[in-house]
Amino acid sequence: MKAIEIRNKYLNFFKAHGHHVIPSAPLIPENDPSVLFTTAGMQPLVPYLLGEKHPEGTRLTDYQKCLRTNDIDEVGDNRHLTFFEMLGNWSLGDYFKEEAISMSYEFLTKELGIDPSKLSVTCFAGDEDAPRDDVAANAWQKAGISKERIYFYGKGDNWWIAGDEGPCGPDTEMFLDTGKPACGPDCQPSCNCGKYVEIWNNVFMEYYKTKDGNISKLKQQNVDTGLGLERMTMLLQGKETPFDTELFAPVMEKLKQLAKVEHIESRRIVAEHLRASMMVIADGGRPSNIDRGYVLRRLIRRMTRHLNKLQIDLNELEGLIDLYVDTLKGMYQELEEKRNIIKEVIVAEKDKFVKTLSHGEKEFDKVVAKAKLENKNVIDGYTIFKLYETYGFPPEITSDLAKEQGFKIDLSEFDKLFKEHQEKSRLGSEQKFKGGLAEQNEQTTKYHTATHLLHKALQIVLGEHAKQNGSNITTERLRFDFTHPEKMTPEQIKQVEDIVNEQIKRDLPVTCEEMTLEEAKASGAMGLFENKYGDKVKVYTIGDFSKEICGGPHVTHTGELGHFKIKKEESSSAGVRRIKAILE
Repeated sequence: MKAIEIRNKYLNFFKAHGHHVIPSAPLIPENDPSVLFTTAGMQPLVPYLLGEKHPEGTRLTDYQKCLRTNDIDEVGDNRHLTFFEMLGNWSLGDYFKEEAISMSYEFLTKELGIDPSKLSVTCFAGDEDAPRDDVAANAWQKAGISKERIYFYGKGDNWWIAGDEGPCGPDTEMFLDTGKPACGPDCQPSCNCGKYVEIWNNVFMEYYKTKDGNISKLKQQNVDTGLGLERMTMLLQGKETPFDTELFAPVMEKLKQLAKVEHIESRRIVAEHLRASMMVIADGGRPSNIDRGYVLRRLIRRMTRHLNKLQIDLNELEGLIDLYVDTLKGMYQELEEKRNIIKEVIVAEKDKFVKTLSHGEKEFDKVVAKAKLENKNVIDGYTIFKLYETYGFPPEITSDLAKEQGFKIDLSEFDKLFKEHQEKSRLGSEQKFKGGLAEQNEQTTKYHTATHLLHKALQIVLGEHAKQNGSNITTERLRFDFTHPEKMTPEQIKQVEDIVNEQIKRDLPVTCEEMTLEEAKASGAMGLFENKYGDKVKVYTIGDFSKEICGGPHVTHTGELGHFKIKKEESSSAGVRRIKAILE
């Protein structure tokens, strides 16, 4: 069964069970400072899990493009991916544990044809925050899972929350027995021996955790599920790794043909990072030195390094991109639409990195000259790390060059410094997950409303080309990216401020209507009008001033906002400007 067939079976199955199919949200989150990328299917749906009404109803299903970079350095083994697709279904205060479990079992055994005897499940064991989940366990038995294949674990295994706070709850996870031998008499799904592989997770979100650790009941019971498409495709096809499936195989094979040396880990890194980079660029990401732009830069540069390691001519990159577009366009139409821009961005970043490598080699020559003067035959780990951190110079290249010059290298110190560097990066990434849309409060709601006023004011002052290109909201400020070719003048900034403050002073009512996408377009509502909306949308109207498609939430009157002040106007990327503003 091909990946596209599994995806379609999933969506059609839940559609037949009363779910509305919604489009995948972009990889780059909108109005969410909590993460650099969309990391889970539930992320764009947090407002609705907290009680906001979704225009498509209380039963939803979709496929969601996701990117996670915590394990970027593990990519190259037989299982880690940064970009992946998550299939999901949601109940927003509708059905709960029994129906969710019944549908999961039916889909796995009837639609995918998995032998029920190969399935095991885990449930929450209970603690001071929530009771043992006997309801889920009983539902599994009723569906057809025998009692001896139902396991209970604590919060570390069977409790789910995104970040430090937000909607959370016990989960039940489904595992497929691969048929590999047991690691011992107590072998069970919690083992990492490879016998059991997790294939699906149903989260029963009925609680909310605050930053200080308090857990309370949500006003509605939700179901949030996630099934990894690449992993399921691999397992159903009986493949050893995701790289053996049709999602990667054509590019993996082409790399094998082009490579002058055989190195399976390098081929996997190139194949995985190229696919991930293409998906990020198609959704608007661009390389830079900070945040998600830095992640994209790192993916492209790591891929380039390993093309060099395989001794593949870097001019082959465009052909590899074309091969990926042709392989995946049936699943991701945006790759075909953005084929040329994907090539331009990746090739430009590759060319920059080639220069970086050149600079690194010059610095390495200085290190060698100094070592010879001092009669040293070892290059220390600190020097190797500085070459890596400052010039992006890979330690394996430093190692190769050192050997050619008759030097030894001390990797033990490098490994220590690199682990510290990784830990700082990981902590920084986790810090990005704090708050976000889950942190819906009075202030973030005000800023969310203010972005609508700002968007319209920019179009009045600069022209209709000034369209939203991204937004990031915290309790302290709003950040708004928009398309505009040049720096705004002080007079234009003042004009925009005055227009926004005039609308606040008028105390305009903020109203919400649900309508079809076509009706929204006909009404003059602003929106990106790509494949990001469902059939029905929410349109927020601010008096006679602004009308925009948005998920919410918003204040009821603009008079609640206070005084609007632009603190900074700067470049975000080519053709895109950025405004940072506060409400005083």
